Amino acid sequence: MSRWSRSRAVRRGALVLALIAVVSVVVVIARGGSGTSAPAQQADPAWCTPGTQRSALCPHGKVFDAKEYATHGNAFECVSFASQADAQAVLRANPSDPNHLDDGGGVACRGLPQPRDTQPVAAIAQHHKCGPDDTRSALCPQPKRSFDARYFLRYGNDAYDCADFATQADAQAVLRFEPADPNHLDHAGKGIACPDLPGARDVKPVRRGTP
Repeated sequence: MSRWSRSRAVRRGALVLALIAVVSVVVVIARGGSGTSAPAQQADPAWCTPGTQRSALCPHGKVFDAKEYATHGNAFECVSFASQADAQAVLRANPSDPNHLDDGGGVACRGLPQPRDTQPVAAIAQHHKCGPDDTRSALCPQPKRSFDARYFLRYGNDAYDCADFATQADAQAVLRFEPADPNHLDHAGKGIACPDLPGARDVKPVRRGTP
């Protein structure tokens, strides 16, 4: 084999190795990591036995019985629960709310993390009474009532839904106040919050991102 042929073979070999390396990197990235093993699942502390109720102390447990938290009077607080959905399940189990979990209108502990269940408990929502200083909302929809966008941003996470607002304009005011949209009111990403809501409207798009 001539020197030119050997040189060409070497270049081809190097090109093949480079292609193999690139493909390997792409496969690793697609799998979401640098190793072949799946990431380890989070585990509860050693004192959380398999039958221990899921709670803020044992947040990964699979056992949760809302009735256990709803029959002991004012014995638990929002910080006792692993998620907002668990607190809401307790409120549903006993709408008289002995633990005082209701943040207003039948939704418990809005500041807790996911998973979430913000569908109001009807037995509570229908008896909600609006105070003179309560901001305008779906529960207190009077047009002359003052509106404070900060009320719907007080938890800094996905704590409120479109159904919590009296009008589209009110939801838009919240998006305009905080374009980062922690409540995910702008599902389409077009800068318009809750376009299907009735009442007063404000459809001038908000530039999304950090204000």
